[in-house]
Amino acid sequence: MSLADLSLAQAVERLARREITARALTEAILERIRAVEPTVHAYLTVTADSALAEAEAVDRDRAAGRALPPLAGVPVAVKDLFCTKGVPTTCGSKILERYVPVYDATVVSRLRAARAVLLGKLNMDEFAMGSSTENSAFGPTRNPWDPERAPGGSSGGSAAAVAAGEACGTLGTDTGGSIRQPAALCGVTGLKPTYGRVSRYGMVAFASSLDQAGPFGAGALDCAYLLDAIAGHDPLDSTSVDRPVPNTVEALGRAGRDGAKGLRIGLPREFFGEGLDPEVARLVREAAKVFESLGATLVDVSLPTSMQGICAYYIVAPAEASSNLARYDGVRYGYRTPAPENLLDMYERTRAEGFGAEVKRRILIGTYALSSGYYDAYYLKASQVRTLIARDFEQAFAKADLLLTPTAPTPAFRLGEKTDDPLTMYLNDVYTIPVNLAGLPGLSMPCGFVGGLPVGAQLVAPAFEEERLLRAAHAYQLETDHHTRRPPLGR
Repeated sequence: MSLADLSLAQAVERLARREITARALTEAILERIRAVEPTVHAYLTVTADSALAEAEAVDRDRAAGRALPPLAGVPVAVKDLFCTKGVPTTCGSKILERYVPVYDATVVSRLRAARAVLLGKLNMDEFAMGSSTENSAFGPTRNPWDPERAPGGSSGGSAAAVAAGEACGTLGTDTGGSIRQPAALCGVTGLKPTYGRVSRYGMVAFASSLDQAGPFGAGALDCAYLLDAIAGHDPLDSTSVDRPVPNTVEALGRAGRDGAKGLRIGLPREFFGEGLDPEVARLVREAAKVFESLGATLVDVSLPTSMQGICAYYIVAPAEASSNLARYDGVRYGYRTPAPENLLDMYERTRAEGFGAEVKRRILIGTYALSSGYYDAYYLKASQVRTLIARDFEQAFAKADLLLTPTAPTPAFRLGEKTDDPLTMYLNDVYTIPVNLAGLPGLSMPCGFVGGLPVGAQLVAPAFEEERLLRAAHAYQLETDHHTRRPPLGR
């Protein structure tokens, strides 16, 4: 087995025991990147030289007997909307094609403090707007399980990189499912923390009340290592919550297979209705039986407003995007159209040439929803639905400790299959969006395969109960092997 096939947790253990060096591990993953990138296209920028220098520095410190954090020497990569000092940050958009930040996002600073080795920046739907990573201005990412299929989005590059062995772990963002849905389609584990658990400073905004950064890994333990490194209060982010962060890795180690014992796991009936692939439903219900065998109790719950979540989301998120993306006007930074006739012409042509079709669509929707005479009918009404969805979750958690649902309605779809029908594409996030609207933590984990393609099950917890989520997922993964299977690409 190549070193590039190690999970993040395995890499942590072998590095700590000095069975491998950080340089050897980094070289193996860079070799995997060279082998599979022509097919997968998970990366927009690979920082090979600095990654090797960081790995060598960790090796020197380890050889000298210096104390090191758990992630020291572990190669990781981040979605290309986290600012990275001296490294391009494009958000998958032509309008930021030449933008090079002068500072690091807080999550990047924390990965550096943890001595992780940063491999580069990962492909994404432009400004995180999409469910397939086909909206990137720099070409689509392909699913490592079948290169003719989409990896999901918008963090498709982050999910595909882990699945293909191009990083031990990665970071993405989740506004309406953009960590969990690609994790499901690529057969890896992805965690969206509670809104406010992880700093958004230096993370280019799409919808500020919904965006949250989180980790990808092969399994829940991998995500726990990354969460422990990046979570916690940040005074630079006004939405960051000042609340203690538990040592999640230790908690998973203590709980083991008992991580789900005694939990009440709710199955929301609305998430198993029309539009769900019957084979996906079967695999999620089989996952529920595994939890039952681990000592959990299954309970029936209802989230009656949840299916209206997608309608509310596609008013709230575009409205916030319309406001956030107003800053890209050709004046302050990013792309500027050549030889404009006047100031208004510069604004109009810069935005027309710099933004892709999906970003323009959402800006127009959001601007309309916020316009005079329509605010109450659209944005205010969507905000009220959002409140009802949060209330539904509160009532469900009075009966259950966790909720178990499908992550996506189907396995990975073919590239180009949904690009001409935005509404069909939006429905890929029907099971994930309500979690964002309520600000709750959610996790997707592999629960089986349909036609050789992975399927994900979603776990949802009350606010700030990431440890509970990860303990249950880890117990499930100690009992099953779905998360250990990898595509043959590059192996």
